[in-house]
Parts: sequence; structure tokens; C-alpha cells
Amino acid sequence: MEERKINENAMKELSRTLASCSDAILIEKFLKSLLTSSEASGVANRWALVRLLDAGMSQRNIAKDLGLSLCNITRGSKELKKEDSPFAVMIEEYKKL
Repeated sequence: MEERKINENAMKELSRTLASCSDAILIEKFLKSLLTSSEASGVANRWALVRLLDAGMSQRNIAKDLGLSLCNITRGSKELKKEDSPFAVMIEEYKKL
């Protein structure tokens, strides 16, 4: 099997497994074990920037608070505004907690 297909299948497997787990502490431990601290920090910052954008914070303030480039924040903003945005759906799921 080619590498791309293996990666796609692995991502689907991982997504299904995480979706089936209701233990947030286990998922956090798993992610911290799976990812390097730099990767985990990057994922956490991306999630934080999307939440802050949704809350109405300016891109400049997000850049200052999170130490991110405006380019990264603009990308997150564009993703959040897309029709049927997975970012927006996940933000709504987060708000239900």
C-alpha cells in the first residue's frame, strides 16, 4: 500500500478511536504521548486561536497573546468562515460541554 493511503487510513482509524472514547483524561494523556511537546503545543495553539476568533478577539491580539504569526491566524480565520467548516462544528461541540 502506498504511504499516502496508509496515512489516510491511519487518520480515519485514529479519528474513529478518539470519537469513541469518552474519557477526556485518557485522550489528553494519549495525545501527549503521541505528539512531541512542540507538536502538542502547536495543536493546542491552533485550537486556542480558533476559539478566540469565534469569541470575537482581534487577530492582532491573538497573535500577541499566543505568540503566533498573523499568517497562521488568518488561515484559521478562513477555515472558520468556510461553509460547513469542521472548525465551526467543533466549536459548537465545545460550547455544549
